[in-house]
Amino acid sequence: MKDNMPVIIYPYNPLWPCFYEKELQVIEKTIGVQLLSIEHVGSTSVPGLCGKNIIDILAGVADMDAADRCRSMLFPVGYDDISAGSHAEWFYCLGKRLEGSYCHLHLVKEGSDHLERHTVFRDWLRDHNEDARTYAELKASLAKKYRNDRLRYTDAKGEFIARILVKAAAENGMDTDHTAGNKSR
Repeated sequence: MKDNMPVIIYPYNPLWPCFYEKELQVIEKTIGVQLLSIEHVGSTSVPGLCGKNIIDILAGVADMDAADRCRSMLFPVGYDDISAGSHAEWFYCLGKRLEGSYCHLHLVKEGSDHLERHTVFRDWLRDHNEDARTYAELKASLAKKYRNDRLRYTDAKGEFIARILVKAAAENGMDTDHTAGNKSR
């Protein structure tokens, strides 16, 4: 991932879901048999929320072997490997320039806590406008503070994200152990 790119937060773009739907078709056509789930996550998946103009997609696959197969199939349709390193639940991050946006396709372990945390956080923000507004304000503030340091920008959001995951777990009667350690977008 290009960590040296400046952090720029854009107002919500109603085309972001359209960009996702279009790219979803490309992904399903290219790696469909390997795909166990696919989710639009991150700020661009929350109506009304500002974001970095990056469509984050989590594609659940069975294991590292499946992720390797997907990775090689995705290169010919414009994806580049921009992974920052491997993780037990998160195999690769592939990047692609879209017309009007960017896409980060994360190949992750199906059923993993990583996948669940991202979808739980997204769903909470979709359903809780006040928390979404607070998150937008935090992102804008952090983008100014860490404009040229994406890693610190992402890390600085961690405490807020962890609090939301604990709230969501409490509301849904879930175990908070696996929801607390999140680095969401």
